[in-house]
Amino acid sequence: MTACIHRSRTQVLEFESHHSYGKFCRSDYPDQLSCKPISNITIHNHQNDEDDDVWLKMKGEARSDVDQEPILSSYYFTSILSHSSLESALANHISMKLSNSSLPCATLYDLFMGVLTEDQETVRAVRDDLRAVKERDPACISYVHCFLNFKGFLACQAHRIAHSLWLQDRKILALLIQNRVSEVFAMDIHPGARIGSEIMLDHATGIVIGETAVIGNNVSILHNVTLGGTGKSGGDRHPKIGDGVLIGAGTCVLGNIRIGDGAKIGAGSVVLKDVPARTTAVGNPAKLVGGKQNPVKLDKIPSFTMDHVQHVNEWSDYVI
Repeated sequence: MTACIHRSRTQVLEFESHHSYGKFCRSDYPDQLSCKPISNITIHNHQNDEDDDVWLKMKGEARSDVDQEPILSSYYFTSILSHSSLESALANHISMKLSNSSLPCATLYDLFMGVLTEDQETVRAVRDDLRAVKERDPACISYVHCFLNFKGFLACQAHRIAHSLWLQDRKILALLIQNRVSEVFAMDIHPGARIGSEIMLDHATGIVIGETAVIGNNVSILHNVTLGGTGKSGGDRHPKIGDGVLIGAGTCVLGNIRIGDGAKIGAGSVVLKDVPARTTAVGNPAKLVGGKQNPVKLDKIPSFTMDHVQHVNEWSDYVI
């Protein structure tokens, strides 16, 4: 068992020992350990705000998971329960994922903690992303499940850190993180790309997002989506994705075009022109459902409903 930040072997052994009897030793403060039955633990939310609530829920879920699978007690302790904040747990977990023999975990942890401590906007976006995945993905059983296991979520947070470094002109480090994310998570997001909050990258394998791409808030993107350019020319060359957009699996959106707020792109589409707000585009090349002159308007935000088929069947009369 390893971790990027030091956890005493005594703490871990006490945790495992007490857990075998339905208890565990938790460290509320660095110099204090209290052993209490899990069912009787009272969590005090000193800040009483919504952001802190997400972290407290994650810790509660982690304890419940350890109750069900005691074999994971050490993993949950080092990943979640030994940390005093979401920022520390995230920095540790991502640095563990991205480290290798020549890029030490402790070095990455210090770097990531520095960014998260100074950039509270990024930390708020992390919490917003957790909520978004939990609300939209029926396969997500808990916040802690998303945090530990969903590579789309983890890659997005690693990108947020890389983007912060990019803006500080620490581009070598930002590009290094991009490379490691590509190798580990099979996603390629340029650190220059701007991504809003409440983002869900579902399944996420094969997602490519170019340097000058912009993604708004409340966007849902599935696997094998490319937000790319159309050639080798520089400058502003990548798509701009509005708020509330849903982009289906295997879609290519190419060039400096805009996908309007609340639009939906059907799976497997190739989009080369602007898509108006609240419309559906599907096909290769993509066409608007209802036609260009009178496209069908969506009455709900597709990234929230995650409805991939509404109006899409109207695009063609071909039926299998």
